[in-house]
Amino acid sequence: DPEIVIETTFPESNPFGHVVNGERNQIFLVVENRSDKNVTLQSVAGSFHHPETGTLIKNTSSLTYGFPLLEGSKLQIPYSFYSEFKPGDLRLNIWLEHTIDDDKYRVTAYDSVVTIVEPEPSWLDFKLLSTYLIVLAALGGVSYAAYNAYVPSQKPKRKRAAQVSAPVGTVTASGSGGYQEEWIPEHHLKKTKGKRTKSDNAAVSEESSGEVNGTEGRRTRKGKK
Repeated sequence: DPEIVIETTFPESNPFGHVVNGERNQIFLVVENRSDKNVTLQSVAGSFHHPETGTLIKNTSSLTYGFPLLEGSKLQIPYSFYSEFKPGDLRLNIWLEHTIDDDKYRVTAYDSVVTIVEPEPSWLDFKLLSTYLIVLAALGGVSYAAYNAYVPSQKPKRKRAAQVSAPVGTVTASGSGGYQEEWIPEHHLKKTKGKRTKSDNAAVSEESSGEVNGTEGRRTRKGKK
C-alpha cells in the first residue's frame, strides 16, 4: 500500500474535541503523501460506535473531494459532520479513501472516544428566536381557527327605532275655529289678521246699524203711545 499519513485536529474554538448536537462539527485532516506515486483523494466519511463494544450506532455524512495529491506533498482538507445523540461518550471513527490508478485504498484518519454535548442556550440566538416566533405564530393561527369553529358567534343586538319627540305644547282647536298662533308663521298671521280686521269691521258696522234701528223703533213706539 502507498504510504499516506494523516494528522487530524479540531478547530481552536473546540480545544477539547467535543461533538455538539444540532451543530456542524468540523475537523481538519492534514494528508501527506510519502509514497513515490501520485494519489487522488476521493472522499472522507465516518461513523459513531459504542465506546466499549464497538457496535456501530450511526454513519456520518460522506464528503467527496477528488483532489490529486502528488508524491511527497501535503494537503489539509476539512470535514464536517452532525450529531444527534444523547450526551455522553461515543467512539468516532473517520477514514479517507484514495485511489492510485484503478486501485482504491482506505486509511484511518481518526479513531478515538469523543464526548457528545448539548449546545449552550443563548437567548440572543437568531435561529432560536425565529423558531420561537414561528411556533407562536402557528399556535396563534390554530387557536384562532379553533375559536371561530367551536365558539358560537354572538348575534348582533337589534337597534331600537328612533322615537320621534312630540311637541311640548298641545295644539287644541275649538269648534268655533280657535287655534294657537304660536305654531303659525308670522307672515301668515299678518295676512290672517288683515282679513279678520276687515270682517270684524263689517260685523261691527252691522251691529251698530242694528242697534240704531232698534233705538229708532223704540222711539217711534213711544211716540204712538
